[in-house]
Amino acid sequence: MKNLVSTEWLHNNIGKDNTIIFDCRFDLMDAGYGLKSYKDGHIKNAILINLDYDLAGEKQQHGGRHPLPEMEKFRDLLENSGVNNKSNIVIYDDGDLAGASRLWWMMKYIGIDKVYILSGGIKLWKNRGYDVTTEETCVKSKGKINLNIQKYMEVSMEHVRNNLKNSESLIIDSRSKERYLGLIEPVDSKSGHIPGAKSFDWQENFKDGLILDVKELKKRFNDIKEYKEIIVHCGSGITGCVNILALDEVGIDSKLYVGSWSDWSSYEENPMNTTEE
Repeated sequence: MKNLVSTEWLHNNIGKDNTIIFDCRFDLMDAGYGLKSYKDGHIKNAILINLDYDLAGEKQQHGGRHPLPEMEKFRDLLENSGVNNKSNIVIYDDGDLAGASRLWWMMKYIGIDKVYILSGGIKLWKNRGYDVTTEETCVKSKGKINLNIQKYMEVSMEHVRNNLKNSESLIIDSRSKERYLGLIEPVDSKSGHIPGAKSFDWQENFKDGLILDVKELKKRFNDIKEYKEIIVHCGSGITGCVNILALDEVGIDSKLYVGSWSDWSSYEENPMNTTEE
């Protein structure tokens, strides 16, 4: 798979100068989970990334729960971690790929090409018998990144609203079917989904703790490959990145509505639906 590396590959490349590792573990319901997990044990040379502070900007009235941070600030974070445009980046989380996929997407968004995710995450790493450490990672030297923002990778709320009836555009809702149907809403103030959106639960990209292979992913997304535009969203622009990753594995381009449901539902005038589409 073009966007993922195996535990064996990382074990064999962990000490190379151009390999930079990021730990993106997080829990939306526990802000301190990532730091605690990192301190309890991380892969050697891994640098901790905090989803709320490093991969998101300040929450406003609109824009969703995890709006993009200022890209110059994000670039500085990466440069201080030793990243340059030619680095081999490996990102891991617990294995659900949500935090890792958000960082993967953001690095692609600013023009960094060689970005990969550890298949199975740190859970599989441990299960394979590889060591973890509690030692703090020291960055050897500062990197240099040339920002090249790929604006085509995202869409605004206005774009989504203006294309609700566009038959050539498909909106994918990556949340659970229960949230899509408005049966539950554990985080945001309103329940339901964007009219016309199709339900593709991000968690259905996995089997036995690993992302589906390319053949299975092609089968999963076979009915949507003919759309000219595919817009992916979730609750706040995190788990939707897993669907974007999966789509990219089978050669289907898609765009992220970063604000997602938490942004859409913040506008009183925006329509909502609670029936299957």
